[in-house]
Amino acid sequence: QERLVESGGGLVQAGGSLRLSCTASGIRFSFNKSRMGWFRQAPGKQRELVAHISSQGSTNYADAVKGRFTISRDNPKDTVYLQMNSLKHEDTAVYYCAASPRNSASAFTYWGQGTQVTVSS
Repeated sequence: QERLVESGGGLVQAGGSLRLSCTASGIRFSFNKSRMGWFRQAPGKQRELVAHISSQGSTNYADAVKGRFTISRDNPKDTVYLQMNSLKHEDTAVYYCAASPRNSASAFTYWGQGTQVTVSS
């Protein structure tokens, strides 16, 4: 079964840090050739892009997280990370990992189940 499994979410105080991980398992597409992304959805809001990283390692961030979050990948481990520093209450959301086997920023077709991040103010 193809799966993206997120971990690392939790409760943290404002100003703190968390590191999210997403590991692909049972996939039939090439992780190395895929663009990987992190999205989030806060209560009552639409899902939004947080960051993505291309197969070659180029990165893109939402303005709200620039300078605070860092996306990275470890291809031998089929894993993508999101390091989140200087967390704010407004970062509270369910964070989802996604994969785009076509390496396209507009074609994320595989999704994880999400991990909750709660930032207390």
